[in-house]
Amino acid sequence: MSKGLASQQGQFRRSVPLAARMRPDDLDQLVGQGHLVGPGMPIRRQLEEGHLFSMIFWGPPGSGKTTLAMIIAKQTQTEFVRLSAVSSGLSDVRKVLDQARRYKAHYAKRTILFIDEIHRFNKAQQDALLPAVENGEVVLIGSTTENPSYEVIPPLLSRVRTFVLYPLKREELLEVIDRALSQDELLLKKRVVVGPRQRELIAALANGDARQALNILEMAVTIARPDGEGAIKLSSDHIRQAAQSRPEFYDKAGDRHYDTVSAFIKSVRGSDPDAALVWMSKMLAAGESPIFIARRLLILASEDIGNADPMGIVVAASAAKAVEIVGMPEAKIILAQAVTYLASAPKSNASYLAVSQAEKVVKEMGDKLTVPLHLRNASFAAAEAFGYGVGYKYPHEYEEHWVEQDYLPEDFSDLVVYHPTDAGFEARIKERLERIRAKSGQKAASRRQGKAGSAEKKRQG
Repeated sequence: MSKGLASQQGQFRRSVPLAARMRPDDLDQLVGQGHLVGPGMPIRRQLEEGHLFSMIFWGPPGSGKTTLAMIIAKQTQTEFVRLSAVSSGLSDVRKVLDQARRYKAHYAKRTILFIDEIHRFNKAQQDALLPAVENGEVVLIGSTTENPSYEVIPPLLSRVRTFVLYPLKREELLEVIDRALSQDELLLKKRVVVGPRQRELIAALANGDARQALNILEMAVTIARPDGEGAIKLSSDHIRQAAQSRPEFYDKAGDRHYDTVSAFIKSVRGSDPDAALVWMSKMLAAGESPIFIARRLLILASEDIGNADPMGIVVAASAAKAVEIVGMPEAKIILAQAVTYLASAPKSNASYLAVSQAEKVVKEMGDKLTVPLHLRNASFAAAEAFGYGVGYKYPHEYEEHWVEQDYLPEDFSDLVVYHPTDAGFEARIKERLERIRAKSGQKAASRRQGKAGSAEKKRQG
């Protein structure tokens, strides 16, 4: 090899990111995902048996989806073609499928088609894969950070096996870091030294992402300067500075998504507009749909605010519509107004508890819930003969637009499922209902006493 060619190869290798240089070549080098690649586990077993099948890897960034696909191709000596769903179209898919058929026909060699971010393929693109996957003309391996059940069409899902990959654990990330420090030629050449506390910090900042851990390490090495002995000793400040540009990972189907949404809702419910805005901003920065946030606020406005501030649902509904019309980035201003209003509003879950109690009554006593005759629809000719609508009292003809009347079967006349609180506007609702219920209770008690008296007379007679 000439010196010029060797120099070019060396420059090329130095330009390759550390994460790519440290990519494992076989299952034994792969860190994490023991439930898939450990002894007797499905991925390792299929490789040992030489049996290939189409599959989808669902997991967060840096969990090893692409690496695992490349290892499978290498160990099975299968043609490997990679497409990105972001930049590839239907024509690209068809070209690969045609090529796979030729390879199989002429060379008896199978092709693995790896589609990165397969959830971004539309229905037509996914449909195009069906015959080739069904007939085994191609082995499909798709990777996705989104729940395949929602993002991949059912016919394609039924033809593949879905495997879940998990974020790497702390000790697994430390292993990735140690391997890089002890095996990567460039890091060894630069005499990079990383203390235990700094290694732990990298693992913590990487959030389960092996690629991110190596990226932080590599950037920190770039930031640091050699000491008097020519070694590069990374400090915690170097690592924090390297991690500042790290994009926030926010998997719509994963724990980070649900944890952040949970913190957001609980902050609004807990009347902390400051915390609520921080969590909302985190979701938006990570690419969450503003419409999703608006929908959650709509639910919260009824569930947690309710009649304590009836304007809550109005504000939430108006914000949801406005967000849909305006879009980002201005939608964040509209959401901020709704969030601060709802977080600052008085709270009541009385309506939510009431409907839950009503559902319980229906479930347990549904067969006894027959509509009283005076409340039944009396719009047909023979209604009065059957007693339908007879005796119904029209409330607007009475003082305060209310009249004592049963709206449930007699056995349920004392049933109460809605218990208004003293919060905000609901206090006024509570005052009125207490007055009405008191009147109803007095008359109901009189009726019960009257019935008891009649029964006693009959018994004595």
